[in-house]
This record gives sequence, C-alpha cells and structure tokens, in this order.
Amino acid sequence: MSKLVLYGLDVSPPVRACLLTLRALELPYEYIEVDLLSREHLTEDFLKKNPQHTVPLLDDNGTYIWDSHAICCYLVDKYGKNDELYPKDVVKRAFVNQRLYFDASALFMPLRNISVPYFYHNVSEVPQEKLNNVKDGYRHLENFLGDNKYLNGDTMTIADFCCGATASSLPAVLKMDAEEFPKIAAWLRRLEKLPYYEEVNNTGAQKYIEMLKNKFTYV
Repeated sequence: MSKLVLYGLDVSPPVRACLLTLRALELPYEYIEVDLLSREHLTEDFLKKNPQHTVPLLDDNGTYIWDSHAICCYLVDKYGKNDELYPKDVVKRAFVNQRLYFDASALFMPLRNISVPYFYHNVSEVPQEKLNNVKDGYRHLENFLGDNKYLNGDTMTIADFCCGATASSLPAVLKMDAEEFPKIAAWLRRLEKLPYYEEVNNTGAQKYIEMLKNKFTYV
C-alpha cells in the first residue's frame, strides 16, 4: 500500500475529519503538523504540493489532495474495505454529498469567517449577521438529523465525520444549547462512543474552543 502522509493542525475541524476517516478505515499514516500562524504552509515546498496552501493536505505516494471532503471521499474510494462510509449507490452517495457540501458551505464557513479574522488580524468584534449564520447551521443540522441516528440514516458516513468535527468546534463562537438542539447533542454523544473519537477529535476541539473562549464581542 502507498505511504499516506497527512499534513494538518489538531485544532482544525477539517483536519480532524480526515483523521477520523483514516482511523475508521484502519489505515496506517504519518501525521505532520503544520503551524499556520508561523506560516509553515507558505513555504516553497508546501506550495508545490498545495498551491492553495491549506490544511489538511494528503500525500499519497506523490499524489497530493487537499480539501477535507475530497480527501475523505478519496480515502474511502481507494482504501475502504466496503463502501459503507461513502456509498457507491448513486442516490445514497448524492445524499452524503449534500451533507458534505452543507458542511463546507453552511456549517464550517460561518465558523471560519469568525475565527480566521481573529487568528490573523486579532479582529474580536463580530457582526450579529455572522453569529446568525452559525445559529442557522445548528438549525439545519438539527433538522437534517430528524429521527435518524446519523446524518444519512442509521449508518455512519464520512458526512458524520466532517459535520461532527465542525459541530464540536462551533461552541468556540456560539454555545450549542442541548435543550434547543437535542438531536445534535445526542448525535455527538453517539459519535463519542467511537474508540478513536476522543483522541482524534475531542482533544483538538476542546483546544480550539479554549483558544477562542470569551474572545469575541458581538455587535
């Protein structure tokens, strides 16, 4: 099997989504931490591998893939013993893709739009509109879960890893009220039962939350 190398940062939700997928597939890999604040992602070597200079970045024996959703799909398609995490059935896959695109556009981006200005420019004042976008993400996620155990029914998929990594990090900017969103709370508790979830996701999520705790003023 090819040597897999994942470049990332533990506090990053997209990086954690990839780590969850790697562990679920029981794949051996090397993990190289990239310090974004020290601009390690802007070195000549890193830019050759990923001109968008983002993490996560997967190196599969010289094949470079970035964007967490693309990485998770690739890993299951190439190395999965079955297609449970990312179904080959066209309809089932379309539903998983919808949740992945939801994470990319409506769940993670509101978090990024608040945290990145703070990390790079120390912007702590957050317009109410940005906070409302986070709340909308919670509402949609609660609705998507419905009476299901996971985001796409009774079977866990990579959509749960991607959305779960983001949702567990959102309290950094807006606390998730378990009474208002009981289905999200129950779903996250379900994911926490995975033997690798605490190590791979929750440790980094808590670190992320602590980094941003009480840093923002909403205007």
